[in-house]
This record gives sequence, structure tokens and C-alpha cells, in this order.
Amino acid sequence: MQRGNTKHGVALDDRLQREAELEARQVDPEGEGTRTFGAPVGMTADEVEGRSNLGRYIPMASLPGDRDDLIAGATEFNAPDEVLDALERLPEDTQFETVNQVWAALGGRNEDPARRP
Repeated sequence: MQRGNTKHGVALDDRLQREAELEARQVDPEGEGTRTFGAPVGMTADEVEGRSNLGRYIPMASLPGDRDDLIAGATEFNAPDEVLDALERLPEDTQFETVNQVWAALGGRNEDPARRP
């Protein structure tokens, strides 16, 4: 009985199939459920999209910066009201080095590098 691809041997076909299945599942090692493809462990696809949307309107020239610097930069980038409203909620006396820090200060979750699969 012949099985598999004629370009590969049976053992290689089986290994490639197992690798493809593992990659497709990407189960969270902490047991929080199946990882959403494209989203890092610890974040949902919606959170990644939200952080990305926020970062789209924070120019690199505004970092590091405080709330007022971030709002000024976002305003120059024609940020929508929802982004400006979010930035208004940031504490006044805090310097932010990265978009990840801004996202976390707004209550968002960032990926945890220690928990990579």
C-alpha cells in the first residue's frame, strides 16, 4: 500500500503533517485555551488590533513622552476621537517609552515574552 506524497517518504510526510497540526493549534501552555492565529500568547486578536490602532496614531517623535506629548502627536496624525479620548485618560505625570506602555496604562494586555509557546 502506497501512501503519502511521492516527493517525500512516509516518515517525512508524517513529520510534516504533525508539524502543521501543531502550528495550527498553537495551544497556550498555561491552559488558557487555543491561541488565536497571529495573536501572541496572552492577547486576543481584538487586543492586538486595538494596540495596533492606538500605535498607528502615536508618532515615534512623541516617545518618550507624557500624556500631552502623546495627544499632540496623535492630533497631528489626525487620530479619531476614540484614540484621543483614550489618551486623555492617561495619567498626567507619567513618561511613556513605548506604545506597549501606553496600551498597558489604558488597561490593555500585552504579550508575555516568558510565556511564548
